[in-house]
Amino acid sequence: MYALIDCNNFYASCERVFNPELIGKPVVVLSNNDGCVVARSSEAKKLGIPMGAPAFKFEPLFRQHHVEVFSSNYALYADMSNRVMNILKKFNPDVEIYSIDEAFLYFKGFDRFDLVQYAREIKQEIYKITKIPVCIGIAPTKTLAKVANKISKDFSNYHDGVYAIDNEYKREKALKWLKVGDVWGIGPRLSKRLSYIGCNTAYEFTRLSDEYIRRNFSIVELRLKKELLGESVLELNQITRKKSIATTRSFEGTINDYEELRERVSTFAVSCAEKLRKEKSKCNIITVFIKTNRFDTVNPYFSQALSTTLPYDSNSSIVLSKKASFLLSQLVSSKENMPSYKKAGVVVSAITPDDQTQLNLFYEDSEKHKALMNVMDELNAYYGGHKLVLGSQDLKRKWKMKQQRLSPAYTTKINDILTVN
Repeated sequence: MYALIDCNNFYASCERVFNPELIGKPVVVLSNNDGCVVARSSEAKKLGIPMGAPAFKFEPLFRQHHVEVFSSNYALYADMSNRVMNILKKFNPDVEIYSIDEAFLYFKGFDRFDLVQYAREIKQEIYKITKIPVCIGIAPTKTLAKVANKISKDFSNYHDGVYAIDNEYKREKALKWLKVGDVWGIGPRLSKRLSYIGCNTAYEFTRLSDEYIRRNFSIVELRLKKELLGESVLELNQITRKKSIATTRSFEGTINDYEELRERVSTFAVSCAEKLRKEKSKCNIITVFIKTNRFDTVNPYFSQALSTTLPYDSNSSIVLSKKASFLLSQLVSSKENMPSYKKAGVVVSAITPDDQTQLNLFYEDSEKHKALMNVMDELNAYYGGHKLVLGSQDLKRKWKMKQQRLSPAYTTKINDILTVN
């Protein structure tokens, strides 16, 4: 059996841990540079505040309903997440950290345990130590555990935040209730395709023949069907390699200086390269995009993007930074009369494992680059931050996000630790 532990409204819950007066009040957390809503408490959801809502558009509603608004405090959220995950490891060593607020447990050798009661103990221990509320779903597969978790959350008053799909009756009832678009792994596009053929629930999806799914979709959807039927095919810690990696930022103000913009794009490319190396991957395509402020009522809106294929798969910061700078030079036609850009980003795709890259007869990734990247990664990890950077990056420039509503770093900065009188 598998269990999915999901922290409830995690970012908002973290803010409430150190400010209990927020309990029962609507709370929202904003994205980088205080741009859009990325997290909402239950109370904020009831007010109709959507995910991704531009903060400036909803300021009147925030004031009208006394919504508590916070900048993203990633240091706090990451530390609280680590605390939750460490508690889980005490109850079960087989843990897969799925995201900052979710984790799977695999209950191997727990045959004589009452797993529902055991899950309640986990839930209580997490709240006792961290004050973070969680919901837990238990089932024979990871996909069904996701379904069980949704039931535990949507009907928490009935199940106290813990629900198990542990027999055929419960499985079938859950799938008939669940919309196909809410199934883990079925996004809006696939959900729309399925609705065209009258497939609107998870149960109806499982009624499609294997041959039909193979012919019209892919092996991924076939595995998903097997998981929903109770056949476990997704193992714990099974790595799904990302199709693309992106580093994008909305600037605190706007940038109309080419060298300043080029430095930002170079830094974004380096960030993508670091993520690739961390995942032991390489990429073959790099894309750069730049955008002006789409909410500017005076100046016209520009959004441009350009991609190129690398001559060989690479995760070198040097290679990706050079290519990104070249693409930017092609996007910006006039460096002297450049528009004021609000956002830029670098996306790398065509990702493959670094030990399975496509060889090129005339080009190959430099071994010197590989050695240099290893040294840079080790030194930056040892000293913290980015002490060693490329020449195309500005070591002196400290890029700070707009975080006007940032709460203290209660658990990671000595000066921000709460004092009790």
